[in-house]
Amino acid sequence: MTASRILIIEDDPALLRGLKDNFAAAGYDVRTAADGQRGLDALLAEPPDLVLLDLMLPRVSGYDICRTARERGLAMPIIMLTAKGQEEDIVRGLELGADDYVTKPFGIRELLARVKTALRRLGDTGAVRRFGDFRLDPAAHKLFRGDTEIELTGKEYKLLAFLIERAGRALTRNAILDGVWGNAVFVTDRSVDRCVTTLRAKIESDTRRPQFIQTIRDIGYRFELPAA
Repeated sequence: MTASRILIIEDDPALLRGLKDNFAAAGYDVRTAADGQRGLDALLAEPPDLVLLDLMLPRVSGYDICRTARERGLAMPIIMLTAKGQEEDIVRGLELGADDYVTKPFGIRELLARVKTALRRLGDTGAVRRFGDFRLDPAAHKLFRGDTEIELTGKEYKLLAFLIERAGRALTRNAILDGVWGNAVFVTDRSVDRCVTTLRAKIESDTRRPQFIQTIRDIGYRFELPAA
């Protein structure tokens, strides 16, 4: 089995070395770049399976790298490496096409888990989506728990399908609004929150401690699939 190829773009030499060593030890094929221009050149010359991307880089910013990758039609997962208190920067990166983020300082286990989830999503092409005791059947346009159908409104179904298709990704409320509500008028961020609340009531065993639909403070939501 061919090792997944990861490109790490980070200008902190100690962090870059640590990330390279840990991901290589985990069995990944790792390439690195210590500034934005070298990172962008490497990404375009030989697109990897996944990119770990610092936002604040010399020469070319992480934002520009992310924007260029998506404009070129490259769909690999991009996970941003950010500093605490950068919520506005995180939202900007997500809206430019990044898939997820981790805040520094972070644990290597958390980052390895995020990478594994993102790569697993690439290979998940099955029509029926399963999570916990549930299965979402796009052909039937229905949600089941075991053999019992769970009644969803049209908007709840569309929201759930949107989240599951992007499981493991951090999603801004604006991204959810665009994907689920489209060009509908008179909808706001509160429309997303209300629909999440009603959907949680139908799929979460404890809505105060949700297992699947996680809230990301000041940003939006992430759908978590249980570990395989």
